[in-house]
Formats: sequence, C-alpha cells, structure tokens
Amino acid sequence: MNDFSIYREHQGFWKQIFRLSIIELEKSYKGTLFGLMWVVVKPAVTLLMFWFIFEFGIRNNAPVEGISKFNFMAVGFVAWFYMQDTILGGVRCLRKNTAFVTKIKFPISTLMTIMSISRLYVHFMLLILLIILLYISGIHFSIYNIQILYYLPLMFIFFLALSWTTAMYGGYSRDFENTVSAFIQGLFWISGILWNTYTIENPIIRFIMLFNPVNYFVNGYRRVFLYEEWFWNVGIENYIFFAELIVIIILGIYNYKKLRKGIADVI
Repeated sequence: MNDFSIYREHQGFWKQIFRLSIIELEKSYKGTLFGLMWVVVKPAVTLLMFWFIFEFGIRNNAPVEGISKFNFMAVGFVAWFYMQDTILGGVRCLRKNTAFVTKIKFPISTLMTIMSISRLYVHFMLLILLIILLYISGIHFSIYNIQILYYLPLMFIFFLALSWTTAMYGGYSRDFENTVSAFIQGLFWISGILWNTYTIENPIIRFIMLFNPVNYFVNGYRRVFLYEEWFWNVGIENYIFFAELIVIIILGIYNYKKLRKGIADVI
C-alpha cells in the first residue's frame, strides 16, 4: 500500500472495523468474572468513592450553581471516562496490535477507529446509567438533551483525529506513552471535572481554560444534562474549539502519512 491516506484506508473496510471494534471490547474484559459488567462497575465505584469523600470527608458537598455536587461530578466523569480511555487507548493501540501493524497491507489507521468505536460502546452504557441516576435525583428529560447530538460526535471526531498523531508517536516511543500516562493525571485535575471553571476569578486564567478541549466537552455535557443553556450561547468557546479541531486534524493527517511507512520496523 503506497498511498497511506486515512480516507482511502477506510474505504470498503467498515464492516471489518465494526466487527473488530466489538472484538476489541470483548478482549478488554475477557477472562474476568463479571465480563462486560466491568464497563459500568469501574466508573461507578470511582463515582461512589468521590461521593463518599465529599459527603463524609472533605464535607464540601455544597451545590454548584444550584446543582447537587454529585450530579455535577457525575456528568463530568462520564465525559471524562470516554476522553481518558480514548487518549490512552490511542497511544497504546499500535503496540497492542503489533500483528496488524507488521502486515504491510493492513490499513493501520483503522486501528485507531476500531479503538475509538469500542470506547464509544462503553460510553453509551455509561450514558444510560447517568440518565437513570439523574432521573432518580429528579432531573428529567428536557429539550436541552438533544445537544448530545452535537457534543458526542464532535468528541468522537476530535479524539479520533488526536489518535492519528498519538498512536504513531506511541508506536515509535514508549517514553511518549509514559509521558501521556503521567500527563493524563494532571489533565483530570485542571479540566473542571470536579469544579466549575466558569467561576475562576482571574479573567486571564478563565480565558486560558477555554483552550482545554476536555473542559469544552465536560462543560458541554453539563449543558446537555444540567444547564438550561444552548451551545451556541458560548460563541467564543466554540470558535476556539473548532480552530483546535482543524489543527488536530491537519496534524494528524500529516503525522500519520509521515510516520506510517516506518512504523512496522520499530514496533
């Protein structure tokens, strides 16, 4: 395959992509007692721990803009779990699928798509759990929920495009993978998952936070489920995000085409 175009590599391969994405999901939980139940159990345990900490430890369970602390965190966590898994999965996907990478005729860019779709299945399950939790707490369906049709596809596209770069770098260097793994912890704490970035008093810092795409989607999901606000009311955030998305797509295509040829020799 001389043409390493991402678009061409996906042509006529979609049936295999969806089949392999299901296999990828099954592999992640193969051999465990609860199987796919871990999809829900792991994030649910994390949410429970944070609820316990804020309820009985830190005792900082005050509502955030009139929204209960638990609901505020839960919505942020559901968005974060997908982004975290896709970032780390993207960096590791080539080394996890060495057999495919060393087959020169295999369309390697589809490995990133397979990984992203498999994480999307998990995300759908967590969204169902989140909707149930919110409903139990008194937050029912509203017209604002349709914004999920805006934020979810954009989140998928952004982190898929990001994986075109990170997967290639991760394939060439384990140090890059370790760096991303370390960076992801800091990203969690600065991305407004546990706190409201809109309340930062320093206007410069508050503006800088708008350049964090994780923050964009965390706040976006809160618009979907908690805030009675439409996404087009935050024009500056949208402009910044779409500028970043264009850059990420261009860099992803460039890095993939540049590094694809030699990846089989270094994996």
